[in-house]
Amino acid sequence: MPVTYSSYLQLDELLSLQQPRSEDLEHDEMLFIVVHQVYELWFKEILHELDYIMARLDAGATPPVLKGMKRVLTILKVLVAQLDILETMTPLDFLSFRERLESGSGFQSCQFRELEFTLGLKNREALERFNADSSDRQRLDIRFRKPSLWLTFLKYLANIGYELPADLLNADPTESTKPSPAVQRQLVDIYRNDPLTTQLCERLVDFDEGIQEWRYRHVKMVQRTIGTKEGTGGSDGADYLKTTLFKPAFPDLWAIRTDL
Repeated sequence: MPVTYSSYLQLDELLSLQQPRSEDLEHDEMLFIVVHQVYELWFKEILHELDYIMARLDAGATPPVLKGMKRVLTILKVLVAQLDILETMTPLDFLSFRERLESGSGFQSCQFRELEFTLGLKNREALERFNADSSDRQRLDIRFRKPSLWLTFLKYLANIGYELPADLLNADPTESTKPSPAVQRQLVDIYRNDPLTTQLCERLVDFDEGIQEWRYRHVKMVQRTIGTKEGTGGSDGADYLKTTLFKPAFPDLWAIRTDL
């Protein structure tokens, strides 16, 4: 049987996955399901691209890293724009089906936690929210123990001749990224004398800023939709989400701005 557009993309299966919790589908429930499924697809693609980027960093191949970062940044713009679509749903529209979510919550997005861990935002408490015997937990365990994008970048810098302390290069990959004066001194030198590596640094800043922008827009969307109500799954809703704001994944790249 020849490959067709539908068979290659498995459209019959894909388009059957929008299943509401009740036969009595609320009109806006379809939008809610589709947008969140699309988010998960984009998270999958971002993780795919970041794995490739880190492999290219390990190989010292700068041009494909810059190309990959451009792609990820473009995807991030799409993720932010999707919030505009969700905001066409009023609070009453959401309340018409919210109870069907039961304990379901974005807290439970394994792929978003994978993304955080890949960025170096390691959080054991977030890891332990997932059942120890689940496939999601197994995937997260692997991401939690792998070097982050930032640690991979530091090793890249060391490989191209920048002097970085051995304890940083051999840091425990399960620890969150912390700012380092030694790294900042090297970054200042890079910005002043190494235009190509500076481009890579700026793409990382763009990425970090893009993630923070998405978090901010997500908080405002939740506030707009449910106000200060408790979030689905028993979370603190917008109050919890606000605690995630303005926490950069790559603090050293922000700290050096004053010294340039």
